[in-house]
Amino acid sequence: MADPEPVEKLREFLSRYYADEIAELAQQYPQDRRSLFIDYGDLYIFDNALADDWMTEPEQLQAFAEQALRSYDLPADIGFAHAHVRLVNLDQGQTYYPGTFSPQDRAGEYLAIEGQVAKATESYAKMIEATFECERCGTQTTVPQADEDSFQEPHECAGCERQGPFSINIDRSEFVDAQKLRVEEPPEVVQGGSASYIDVYVEDDLVAEATPGDKVTVYGTLHLQQEGNNRQKKNKFTPYLTGEGIELRDTEFEDIDITPDEREEIERLAAETDIYQQAIDSIAPGVHGYEDQKLALFFQLVGGVRATYPDGTTDRGDTHILMIGDPGTAKSTLMDAVEELAPRSVSVSGEGASKSGITAAAVRDDFGDNGEWTLEAGALVQANNGVACVDELDKVADDVAESMHRAMAQQRIPVNKAGINTTLPAETAVLAAANPEYGRWSHDMDYHQQITLSATLLSRFGLIWKFEDRPDEEDDRTIGDHILASKETAKRITRTDFDEQTDTDIEPAIDHDLFRKYIAYAKSEVPDPVMASQEVREKMVSNFVALRGANGYNDADAAVPVTFRKLEDVHRLAEAAARAELSETIEPRHVKRAQELIGASIREFGMNEDDEFDADIVETGTSKPQEQRIREVKELINENQPSQGGLPIGKLTTIAEDEYGIDESVAEQTVEQLKKKGEAYEASSSAYRVFNG
Repeated sequence: MADPEPVEKLREFLSRYYADEIAELAQQYPQDRRSLFIDYGDLYIFDNALADDWMTEPEQLQAFAEQALRSYDLPADIGFAHAHVRLVNLDQGQTYYPGTFSPQDRAGEYLAIEGQVAKATESYAKMIEATFECERCGTQTTVPQADEDSFQEPHECAGCERQGPFSINIDRSEFVDAQKLRVEEPPEVVQGGSASYIDVYVEDDLVAEATPGDKVTVYGTLHLQQEGNNRQKKNKFTPYLTGEGIELRDTEFEDIDITPDEREEIERLAAETDIYQQAIDSIAPGVHGYEDQKLALFFQLVGGVRATYPDGTTDRGDTHILMIGDPGTAKSTLMDAVEELAPRSVSVSGEGASKSGITAAAVRDDFGDNGEWTLEAGALVQANNGVACVDELDKVADDVAESMHRAMAQQRIPVNKAGINTTLPAETAVLAAANPEYGRWSHDMDYHQQITLSATLLSRFGLIWKFEDRPDEEDDRTIGDHILASKETAKRITRTDFDEQTDTDIEPAIDHDLFRKYIAYAKSEVPDPVMASQEVREKMVSNFVALRGANGYNDADAAVPVTFRKLEDVHRLAEAAARAELSETIEPRHVKRAQELIGASIREFGMNEDDEFDADIVETGTSKPQEQRIREVKELINENQPSQGGLPIGKLTTIAEDEYGIDESVAEQTVEQLKKKGEAYEASSSAYRVFNG
């Protein structure tokens, strides 16, 4: 029986503080609501000793509170037989991230855990009262089931006093919906490291309250579970939480505390300095050059504006960036810098990555018991409203690349498998790095032919930068001197002989912590910038029209012009440029910066072998001249292949050069392209046929 004193105190508390809420619960119980949520602050004001007792003896105090609720003065036809009383809104001193407290010191206590849901099992039925029937005499016995990891049976039958056998009467047993969640430290707290986590078990109306990717505060009692099994137990105990409350938090950057002085300094930097150059000098200062790339990364970190139209459709504001090129060209260093500076970031390697690792998926793994399906959030979901850094993009499997392409375009990830039907948000900017097909650029082949990424995936990157390790005496001397001087300066800083006049300055222009807060401030506090005037919009359109018509509007043989996606990319970058200056309006200078970056990227990756803008390079992976050569080589094979066997490569290259002016090495590369496209095959050693011949 419940202790009458705390039950009476809690009944008085509920009557004084929650009469209206209890009346609402009575109207909606049990179909629409099954819990009364009470605020820790209210309980502490009413009786601080009672609030303290709840922290140290949560299961007992919750039982008292639910007894008080059931005995509350209600109309005769209303009862709260299975209603819950859930304590929420704990003090900051009682709130932790996973891994930031000592489990053995808090075991059995009530606390709050903040984090991000990384995994969630499907809902399952948990038996809380099992009704057993004796197979000898038919007597029924009810046994409460308190522990999910064990199952309690009657010791003996109450009727015949024999030890079974017993069978479970499912119809008379009581079940509750249950679910297991994994809550991790959020990306903005981890800053790119390995996230600590804690598993949380929730029941009844808390099931399906949160999905992977959600930021949450979970309230509950901390327990320690011994690892191992009945045969061999381990001397290791894992903490877990029995959840009693879940609050969804917004996805902005409330965990990044910006003081009034820092806010003032951020606004001063935007108003009094060339913030673009300051940002360039603050992103990987040990890396020489790459100013366009660093400015583009700054704009990606700040981001554009997500537009929502009256019909519910949206346009993303994030710019996706791809760095592709030789090893040793600072791609990884730049990616590391973004990962550390982004207020929210998650990194993943494409090599061996699954859908769940990059996007999201329903999987079967050790997290779910008995082969249960688990909904698992990947990097694009976990980094929602931030940056996902994907290394070795060229090594992702085809199905992963397909799911990634859809997520980058739609910024949401549908999961429909094994009864799990949901859509997860992925409003995430992607920064990816990849290598050419043979590890580094080959000067014997057109560089577009050395890219193994699918055309659909390539088309989602607004900026693609080509990184090439090309020897140049003057550049090599400058970069080499910068590398060595930076290393020497780093050593001298810890000594007494550091000379600010002569030693290389490797310090970022803006302090790392302040720069990170600057980015968070620009993303969350600056109003969505709009065009300063009609003239700005007209100028942006005119410049795009000029770029689109660079190869001639009426020339049927001209390369495919840039697509309207590039206009959208310019607009996103112009928005980011404005937000970077904390500007509410998009001015001509913002548009100019955006167009300069788009132009620089196109010059690196959007030009075909005839030195023309060619949208097909990104849209299809093949330039218009290449497509023409492919058609010509396919045609000559078809016309010259014998009735049996294939056309020898030597004869093929001779015909290609004589009739079409195609160089021997280019002809051989084109044959390889036909093979990859599935339009030609090697009928015999170095002799080829086309399938439609």
